[in-house]
Amino acid sequence: MSPDQQNLPIGVFDSGLGGLTVVRAIRELCPAERIVYLGDSARVPYGTRSAATVIRYSKNCAACLSSIGLKMLVVACNTASSVALPALRAQLNVPVLGVIEAGARAVAQCGARVVGVIGTAGTVGSGSYPAQLAQIAPSCEVVQQTAPLFVPLAEEGWTEGEVPLLVARRYLRPLVERQIEVLLLGCTHYPVLHHAIAGALQDLRSHAAIINSATAMAKDVQRTLCEQGLLRTGRGELRCLVTDQPSGFEEMSARFLGERPTDVELIDII
Repeated sequence: MSPDQQNLPIGVFDSGLGGLTVVRAIRELCPAERIVYLGDSARVPYGTRSAATVIRYSKNCAACLSSIGLKMLVVACNTASSVALPALRAQLNVPVLGVIEAGARAVAQCGARVVGVIGTAGTVGSGSYPAQLAQIAPSCEVVQQTAPLFVPLAEEGWTEGEVPLLVARRYLRPLVERQIEVLLLGCTHYPVLHHAIAGALQDLRSHAAIINSATAMAKDVQRTLCEQGLLRTGRGELRCLVTDQPSGFEEMSARFLGERPTDVELIDII
């Protein structure tokens, strides 16, 4: 692979800012990479939209990022990953990776017999994780649970203390009662609540391992870059594009990314 191709950025998109947890994980594992993140915050959430609309929005985001020049596209949105990957792979001539495939692959590698998946109503309702696991780990039993309050808790910064712990215990109890061995965080917001989720599992006397889909996605990115000779050397950089800059944007984005993004551009892709 030519140095010019290696130096092209990785494009990452999500319906909002939650996908910055994926960016954070990629930067930790592949610190030399250039990344362009697109948060379609003007049209969030995707989970309430029809499949046709999600595919159209996803193709909009992919076209915007590919116009910059990419060596890879990462779909950090669970909803888009569940319905739009075939269309995006047909649209682009670079590797297109989805967070659902990455999370399911990480679960399969654990060899767990009973897996708990928590996610938004849209992700759980789509059945994407059970369908993906049925292909690669058919003997695995999947138990799903919606956790809708986790998203506003993450965005409001209520990630520590009694409130998120109580909510986490309420959501996780049915999964623990099914004796899950692994818990997959099926939403890019949920890693911000890792401490509360781990505390709730401990309180419920569960030894289930937690799989962070953002970390799983980063490992897939690193593996694909290495396999295709696209891994970059040098100094990494991050550019953020958003379709709307909501109130409290700086604090919210820093919470997901682990630092305040310095290069943020407001764009219109509609």
